[in-house]
Amino acid sequence: MKKYTDKNSIDGDLLKKLYVRERKSSAQIAKLLGCSEHKVNYWLEKNVIPKRSISEAIYALNNPDGDPFSLSVPRNIEEAKLFGLGIGLYWGEGTRADKNTVKIGNSDPRLIKKFMEFMHKFYGIDKSMFKFHLHLFSDINFEEAMFFWSKNLGIKRSQFYKPTITKTGKLGTYCKKSKYGVLTLYFSNTKLRNIMVGLNEKP
Repeated sequence: MKKYTDKNSIDGDLLKKLYVRERKSSAQIAKLLGCSEHKVNYWLEKNVIPKRSISEAIYALNNPDGDPFSLSVPRNIEEAKLFGLGIGLYWGEGTRADKNTVKIGNSDPRLIKKFMEFMHKFYGIDKSMFKFHLHLFSDINFEEAMFFWSKNLGIKRSQFYKPTITKTGKLGTYCKKSKYGVLTLYFSNTKLRNIMVGLNEKP
């Protein structure tokens, strides 16, 4: 790699290429150029290239190829309905307390499936990119529950985290509503989580 450096400086265009477009960290650039990280930071400031925050730097490190999703907007009435439904589902059934993950849980596979459709349509997220966690009561057959969710959502067993199994108590009618447990969908991405929360917080 041509370094475009001399003893005292680092070329600004090279820094923009590595730091801005390729999203490399200061440490990674220093290693590539054979200089100190302090020198890289100095020339970033000298060339008026804003440094990423710690959270942005961690995100870039965890997503070296860029965002694992792409944004699109509704193009017709039907898509607008799906978009509104997806945002509503996240508002009603999602867990916004998790700062790094889009998370939504329910006992109805139709609801989870509709949210997956929303995520695929407007954020380009394939169903293979989701992870799932199943919460069961001890009187629910684990294999039956796994088959039920895998079949209804068209997902693989490898996408499931280890299930949580709670000892059955006096559940009343709740047991009927959760015959196959409660499933939580996960998509770990801080930026997308913040986008989703921001959409819900708009007046």
